[in-house]
Amino acid sequence: MPAAVILGSAFAAHEGLSGLVPTTVPTRFGTVVVHRHPPTGGVVVFRHGLPHRWLPHQIPWRAHALALQALGVHALLVTSSVGVLDPAVPQFVPHAVGELLMVDNRLPDGSPCTVWPTPHPDQGHLLLQDGLFNVVLEEWLRSQVALPPARLTFAYVPGPRTKTAGENALVRAGGAQVNSMSLGPEVVLANELEIPTIAVVAGHKASRGESGGTRAAIAASLDRARDETLALVATFLAGAPAVPFGNVLYRFGGA
Repeated sequence: MPAAVILGSAFAAHEGLSGLVPTTVPTRFGTVVVHRHPPTGGVVVFRHGLPHRWLPHQIPWRAHALALQALGVHALLVTSSVGVLDPAVPQFVPHAVGELLMVDNRLPDGSPCTVWPTPHPDQGHLLLQDGLFNVVLEEWLRSQVALPPARLTFAYVPGPRTKTAGENALVRAGGAQVNSMSLGPEVVLANELEIPTIAVVAGHKASRGESGGTRAAIAASLDRARDETLALVATFLAGAPAVPFGNVLYRFGGA
């Protein structure tokens, strides 16, 4: 069973991951292309497509999740280049995420963030016992690479526009330290499919009301975030172990 990673805007191409093989996977939400990585045996999902073509509200969230399930993925790492709300969090340093702030459990199209938007034989309630981020899988990753001890609180704030200073202040007041327009839906959907999941983010800009800078500056900051994350991604693809799923899918009727 392969490990998988989901890569975001910092990976607009396949820099640093050579030998990728595109694989077409049909799902009930449409057919998607993911990439096998034969050097590690893992699976790579380019969140925005390859080349980068989907804005956050256009991403086929459910299809990506079901493709990972169809491929037998046993461990998932979700990555994101994020805006930093908490000035104590350094930029360009990968951090594990320990908590998700996603108050309205919805996808950008307004539909519920679930792989069961309509009745389905497999549907159930996701009961969080160990949380959305698998602690055992994170401990393994920490044994392989250096990560700061702090686990960040991440706010999912749908796009495609960036947030106002007031909106950033609101989520910061709720405890969020970083935010982005992705990651949240993927973590929720993977847990519904009982895939142990962790997330690592790297801040590439401040999200406290400052300007995002020029196009060239934004591109350079994403490149740096990618470079700081790449070795960690390769390590996860090559060796992430199968670990117990820490939550429960409660299905009525005893299923």
